[in-house]
Amino acid sequence: MSYIASISSVLATQNRAESLSTTLDSLLGQGLLPAEFIVVDASTDNATKPVIERFAQRVGPSVTVRWLAADVSGAAVQRNQGVSVATQDVIWFLDDDIVFEPYCLERLWRALQSDPQIGGVNAMIKNQSYGTPGAVSRFMFRWMNGKSEPTYAGRVIGPAINLLPEDRDDLPEVVPVEWLNTTCTMYRHEALPNPPFLAQFKGYSLMEDVALSLEVGKKWKLANARTARIFHDSQPADYKSNQRLLNCMQLTNRYFVMTQIINQGTLSDHLKLLMWELFQLASVAVRSETRGKAVAMLRGQLDGYAQILGRRT
Repeated sequence: MSYIASISSVLATQNRAESLSTTLDSLLGQGLLPAEFIVVDASTDNATKPVIERFAQRVGPSVTVRWLAADVSGAAVQRNQGVSVATQDVIWFLDDDIVFEPYCLERLWRALQSDPQIGGVNAMIKNQSYGTPGAVSRFMFRWMNGKSEPTYAGRVIGPAINLLPEDRDDLPEVVPVEWLNTTCTMYRHEALPNPPFLAQFKGYSLMEDVALSLEVGKKWKLANARTARIFHDSQPADYKSNQRLLNCMQLTNRYFVMTQIINQGTLSDHLKLLMWELFQLASVAVRSETRGKAVAMLRGQLDGYAQILGRRT
């Protein structure tokens, strides 16, 4: 028997019935479940709704399960739609392609309740975490940050460069961080702006999680629940295969976060952003396994700068 907590889960999905089914099967193995489970579906087929209906039958009447057709397709706007009808004290964003480790949800919930000043907590993604940077990366991190730090894990440095948290046994279960992703993250409902995600973030909505968590972090603490672990089985999609579009989106959205959320707009900030983009391009170009993406990445960066300059003009 799972404990039911005052949580509204909000899941945005599109054409991923199979991976979503795996995620829901994994969720049913947890000792804690949300009181409300909201799925906002932008699928172009009819495969997702039956998955949600079967999930509703399995959890029974103790969990309110709601399937909503998306008003507009896009990760951020679909989540906004879900939050607009949520009724519980905590909003839990989760992706449709994750697998939960045992006790993940209980530990995530416990971390949020451990301090009334914590506004949001995220789970540790076991296959996506901070690794010890090499000499060149550490030099770049130090330059972007303006000073050297023992670790940059969980930090947002320079022109809105967001770095993942790290998973080390000598760290506590709840680790302060400066930003949260939306892969598996709980926020206090009262901590969220209305709407949570800004209109800047469309489609795949890169950097929308950084913008939201930085906004929440202006008034609340943010933390990583290090022992609440998930596996992110990231799925292929048409929009992910367009490297040029993704890099354009990432640059323009990072610029938005840099200038509008953390208010960094000096000449030095712009230079750091340019150098960071060149560093990212060089990192891709020098590796044989990623070199083929470099041209599309460069084109995306040029598209992004054209958009930025056009808006400034």
